[in-house]
Amino acid sequence: MRILVLSDSHKHTANLFDAIKNEPSAEIVYFLGDGIQEAEDAVSVFKGKKFFVLLRGNCDFSVSVPLCDVRSIENAKIYASHGAEENVKLSYAGIKREARRNTCNIVLFGHTHEKYYNYEDGLHIFNPGSIKDGSYGIIDIEENGIMCFHKRLY
Repeated sequence: MRILVLSDSHKHTANLFDAIKNEPSAEIVYFLGDGIQEAEDAVSVFKGKKFFVLLRGNCDFSVSVPLCDVRSIENAKIYASHGAEENVKLSYAGIKREARRNTCNIVLFGHTHEKYYNYEDGLHIFNPGSIKDGSYGIIDIEENGIMCFHKRLY
C-alpha cells in the first residue's frame, strides 16, 4: 500500500495537484493542513484514490475538518496532525506522546515546512516538508515493513 503525504500548500494548488499526478500508485492521500481549500478541490478532481485524509492547519480558518486523525491501514496505525497543536516547532515530544498514547507506529505532521524522518523505538516520525516548496512524502506499507521517504517536484 502506498500513501502520499502532503502538507502546507498555502495556495500553491498546482504543486499539490502535480504531486498527486506524480504518484498514481498512491491509493491514499494525507493532507496535513494549511491549504485545506486546495486539498478539498483535489478530492473532487482525483476520484481514483481510495480515500483522502484532510486535516486542519493553523492557517485554515472556518473549516469543519478535524485537527488530527488516528487510523489503522494494513499493518500500520497512523497518528496524523498538522503539528501546531502539539508545538512541533519547539519539540517533537508532544506529537510523539500523542502517537504513543494512541498506540501508533507512524506519526505524520507538517507545520514546520521542513522535511524530517526518524525511526525511534518502533515509531516512524515523518514530516513531508511543504508542498508549497515542492516537497512531499511517500509511505510504503508492506508485509515485511514500513518505508518512509521524501520526494521533490523539481
